[in-house]
Amino acid sequence: MNTNHFIELQDVSKVYQDMPFSGVQSVNFAIERGSITVIAGESGSGKSTLLRLITGLMSPDRGTVLYKGEEVRGPEQRLIPGHDAMKLVAQDFDLNIYAKVYDNIAALLSNTDLKGKKQKTFEVMEFLRIDHLAEKRAVDLSGGEQQRVAIARAIITGPEVLLMDEPFSQIDPMLKNDLRADIKRMARYLGITVILVSHDPLDGLALADNMIILKEGTVLEKGSPEHLYHHPGHLYTAQLLANCNVLSREEAWEAGIPAQKDHVVIYPEWISLYPGPEADGFLFRDRFFKGFYDEFLLEKNGVQIRAIYTGLNVYKKYDRIPGKINRYLEF
Repeated sequence: MNTNHFIELQDVSKVYQDMPFSGVQSVNFAIERGSITVIAGESGSGKSTLLRLITGLMSPDRGTVLYKGEEVRGPEQRLIPGHDAMKLVAQDFDLNIYAKVYDNIAALLSNTDLKGKKQKTFEVMEFLRIDHLAEKRAVDLSGGEQQRVAIARAIITGPEVLLMDEPFSQIDPMLKNDLRADIKRMARYLGITVILVSHDPLDGLALADNMIILKEGTVLEKGSPEHLYHHPGHLYTAQLLANCNVLSREEAWEAGIPAQKDHVVIYPEWISLYPGPEADGFLFRDRFFKGFYDEFLLEKNGVQIRAIYTGLNVYKKYDRIPGKINRYLEF
């Protein structure tokens, strides 16, 4: 076993008897110490099941989950389910909603050293920027604030692995970047190995050292965010991670692409557009303002594709836009 592999899943399967197409099947992957791993996939793909298997809150039907080379024991083998070195932050946060923030966090520590308990609690709250909320009840907090309290509860006892189930699902999009940055800072500063699941590809692209793409309970592919984005091995991965154009082989030929496979994928940024009045190129159909760039809906021989352009808006007076598809993928 590689000593950097804190966690390994070897041929792990778990199927719910009342839902035969749920759970996970024949999952194999390893996670290194101190890394941030994002498990991405559509809802129902088995992401939450994987977290529960890793932490020992659930036992696999087949296969083995290893932590530092030792098998993780399931609930049948432990009085209190769950691995002592791991903490899971669930989607519902699992807070005492009528207790104060300080009490929610401090309750996880022993009372043998009350001064040290208070100091450590405020250190964790300051680290996650919630110390100003210490006297507020959890029920009076926003979703993002509750998420930070839940994370503080999870890390105050010094776990080696932190697992998070959809940590951004109840957070305003404007606050997501701040929480992503804090999770990354926490992992690096505290040396915690972080595993989180998300249906939003931006969470993985912005946060992960490694991503695992899960589809219908099976691992489709894994790798760095950069590699999976630029070189996806499956159509599903490209659609999950990028706002891409997907054309059939027939549509691709109409757009000037000599496709050999069933599907062609073109990322909007792979289309170069050139200002000017030339008559050839794409038919202009619509423009969508996206802030620092425009997204254009274009058409070529009846096939519509989307492209992005960051230059000046010079196209509104032209019916046609000269352009070139620089790259495409076939699946």
